[in-house]
Amino acid sequence: MPSFATHRLRVHDASRPPHRRLSALRTCLTVFCPYGFHATYHHLCRSAGIPRDLDEDPASLVRAVEELDEARRVWRDTQTVWQEGRRAQKRAGVRRPEPPPPAQWLFWPDPEFHPGGRLAEVMPRLMRGRWDPEGHQGRNGVCPVCERDRGTVEWDGSGHGVYTLCAGCGLGLGHRPPRLPHGPERGELRAAFRRRQRLLWARAV
Repeated sequence: MPSFATHRLRVHDASRPPHRRLSALRTCLTVFCPYGFHATYHHLCRSAGIPRDLDEDPASLVRAVEELDEARRVWRDTQTVWQEGRRAQKRAGVRRPEPPPPAQWLFWPDPEFHPGGRLAEVMPRLMRGRWDPEGHQGRNGVCPVCERDRGTVEWDGSGHGVYTLCAGCGLGLGHRPPRLPHGPERGELRAAFRRRQRLLWARAV
């Protein structure tokens, strides 16, 4: 597994070409990406202002990796506290952890729709949330990240099904398969989504 700390230092290394520093940032995202890889990358590009031409502002890569590292430290600190408490519970014979282990990430189906605040500010709420494999994320309509009911929207942008998203932060609250899983329309949606991902990757959206 790549070392987050090693690649973070490579992002900071001004002697490296900007595209190599960007590659190091992307490697950091393979280790820690609380919104998912593409959504976290999109968030950092926006929040740090990473331009299409990296030579215009190579320092933006440092801003991005530092925001990511700040959020990762929040995650690690929370995880450490939980693990210490869990060890005490085990010594006391408590078989089921209470509270459950903190979540590292939930699921943002649309990589361009995610919380807008700094990652470290969102992480505590994110870690209190839980991914429900049955696809029912919120309780009584309350988004676990927004911590209130902000309504929902439906998104079918990937061509792989219809997602119910929190209208406030884009968190996936539910999923159902497409009515017609095959056919030209599905293929066109998937192709359009791949094109959009390439634009996102190139920091063009």
